[in-house]
Amino acid sequence: MSDGTARFLVFTSAAAILVLEIMAGRLMAPFTGVTLESFTAIIGTVLAGISLGSWAGGRMADTYDPARLIGPAFLLGGILAMLSGPLIQWLGPPLRGGTSLNAVVLAGLAFFVPAMVLSGITPMVIKLRLADLDDTGKVVGRMSAFGTAGAIAGTFITGFLLVAAFPSRFVLLGLGGVLILLGLWSAISSGGSKVLLPGVLVAVASGALTATVSGICQIESAYSCIEVVEASQTGRLLLMDSVRHSFVDIADPTHLEFRYARVFGDVILTQTDGTQDALYIGGGGFTFPQWLKAVRPGSTNTVLELDRALPDIAHERLGL
Repeated sequence: MSDGTARFLVFTSAAAILVLEIMAGRLMAPFTGVTLESFTAIIGTVLAGISLGSWAGGRMADTYDPARLIGPAFLLGGILAMLSGPLIQWLGPPLRGGTSLNAVVLAGLAFFVPAMVLSGITPMVIKLRLADLDDTGKVVGRMSAFGTAGAIAGTFITGFLLVAAFPSRFVLLGLGGVLILLGLWSAISSGGSKVLLPGVLVAVASGALTATVSGICQIESAYSCIEVVEASQTGRLLLMDSVRHSFVDIADPTHLEFRYARVFGDVILTQTDGTQDALYIGGGGFTFPQWLKAVRPGSTNTVLELDRALPDIAHERLGL
């Protein structure tokens, strides 16, 4: 294996782990929320998988021909990455909310094994590159550096680009597809043709399952997992990452469900007269702009909202 190929494989496998780790936060948000505990569970679980995978990958590289292990590892890692979405969707509802243990269990069931499998690739590649013990430090250091660079790239690309641009299942399908193609290429290059047919069949089945299973979110924006719930005949509750964000009565815009909204309303009604010129940092369900428009006709509402999906949702489902 050439040094360039080795660096590319290590870079890609490490990047894939971090893509999956960042996506885990989005996938688990509807069930565990966006909390310190949920991210602690995700980070700890993935690190545990990396630790065990590095150890197991090194042991296997000493026992078997590592050139024939890399292809199957990429194949299996790609399949497991694609299946993490359906797993979260099936296992999330019974583990919704609850204690921090629920988040650990959910993260462990969905992300521990793919992180373990993918992290085993680096020691396999290193074993192939160790032709001279005098170069051990240089080879290990170089592969470690490229693995870390891949992890950084995976983090930034996912957090800043992929999550905002694509729904979660498309990201998982793309990630799995890249890993599976690398696995097939590695298997063919090493002569490991026995894994090709079963690997392709399982990969196709996994991709089809991930593509056909409905998304975890009712509506997925660049910033959150959004759900609109019919709380009553005319009441609509806006949930963002499982947190109650806004309540709108589409038949009565003067109705303020949440206590903080009623306090705001009382202050405006008792302290001011006539029309108002209001500026809002964030719109949510646009409850308060609709309220002000109803109780003080002629008032001006200016809303600064980062999430482009929310105004559309408010128009289509919240009576804006």
